[in-house]
Amino acid sequence: LKGPREEILYLPCIYRNTGIEKPDYLATVDVDPKSPHYCQVIHRLPMPNLKDELHHSGWNACSSCYGDASKRRNRLILPSLISSRIYVVDVGTDPKAPRIHKVVEPVELFWKGNVANPHTSHCLGNGDILISCLGDPSGNGKGGFLLLDGETFEVKGNWEKGEKVPPFGYDFWYQPRHNVLMSTEWGAPKVLANGFNPADVEKGHYGRHINVWDWNSHTYIQKIDLGKDSIPLEIRFLHNPDAAEGFVGCALNSTVHRFYKTEKGNWAAEKVIEVPSKKVQGWLLPDMPGLITDVLISLDDRFLYFSNWLHGDIRQYDISNTRKPKLVGQVFLGGSIIKGGPVTVVEDKELQCQPEPFMIKGKRVQGGPQMIQLSLDGKRLYVTSSLYSGWDKQFYPDLVKEGSVMLQVDVDTERGGLKVNKNFLVDFGKEPDGPVLAHEIRYPGGDNTSDIWI
Repeated sequence: LKGPREEILYLPCIYRNTGIEKPDYLATVDVDPKSPHYCQVIHRLPMPNLKDELHHSGWNACSSCYGDASKRRNRLILPSLISSRIYVVDVGTDPKAPRIHKVVEPVELFWKGNVANPHTSHCLGNGDILISCLGDPSGNGKGGFLLLDGETFEVKGNWEKGEKVPPFGYDFWYQPRHNVLMSTEWGAPKVLANGFNPADVEKGHYGRHINVWDWNSHTYIQKIDLGKDSIPLEIRFLHNPDAAEGFVGCALNSTVHRFYKTEKGNWAAEKVIEVPSKKVQGWLLPDMPGLITDVLISLDDRFLYFSNWLHGDIRQYDISNTRKPKLVGQVFLGGSIIKGGPVTVVEDKELQCQPEPFMIKGKRVQGGPQMIQLSLDGKRLYVTSSLYSGWDKQFYPDLVKEGSVMLQVDVDTERGGLKVNKNFLVDFGKEPDGPVLAHEIRYPGGDNTSDIWI
């Protein structure tokens, strides 16, 4: 909370599915208001391959290593969702101009772990790096994990032990004081790779569970069913390392569940937030979900934020009472239900009318709010608009043509409240090689969604 204000951010930028035959790259963005390069991309690190689909990133060392002079957060771990490569990026030598340190090729994941499609990376207290995966090398769903050596970045093999593995994988968070790791489920990679077909949900190709793992034995011990239309994505424990509870955002039915440890010592979940679907015409389905795609908790565990990628809003909830979150802030930043678009809302349980298109600095923003990252002091919320290139192309074709954006939302940390900073815009439609899709946001030294304290 009292860490230095962010001055630069790192974002993976994706060209897969845009029609531009260029490699994805890691962008460094200047966000220091005193800098002459404020709101500008000041460095681009292209990957050596095409169509990787860079997605989420993590660190080589934990905040839990704070005070250990031998540990530095000088490497960013950058898994590729589609190619199954893992790039290790040197951000320590020159933080404003990262360089590639090592490339872990897909065959290493295939042979040593029988996993593919790496997603979330977290450092561990013992120096290793843990990466969750979506599938096996054939593109089937498989919720396995991979261990990288934190010094050499060699693949050590699987983290999980025993025969039992969940059918799908996605995000994860761990809490050693409660001997638990929780993972979530997106879907089978070969099914979701190029778009979303609602029929695949009915066929069981998408996930519906939180998976509970024994932290010490690395074994899969329990699953918590959140419903067939859930698709649970981002999962966050409270930051307090003693906490035995957290929240998970479910994309398709647009609900947030609180998960918690019961008196018996096992784990359970309860629905605490539900975003009503809107009855619409001119869209893929007659009912449009909000599509909750990213969730985060402020470092003081007071506020929960999430994005509705389809409805187009970001919401802030006071979670002082974790069982009864209270909506205290909301802002619309685009989405699929804006006025003048192809979609007509015929029944809405929340809004009186369709929102206006979102304009900033003369630009009409395409897509909806997706990845979010909060400043350490909780006062600035950064937002990008790309979910994943295959789904961007399907749901927001103009986003793929015009590129994504990064916006900043000012947060009232006293009473709650969100307000767009009209002076902040990073327009990834103006990149040198053409419009690009910028995704997840990281700060040098760690942030709200990379840090797990033990």
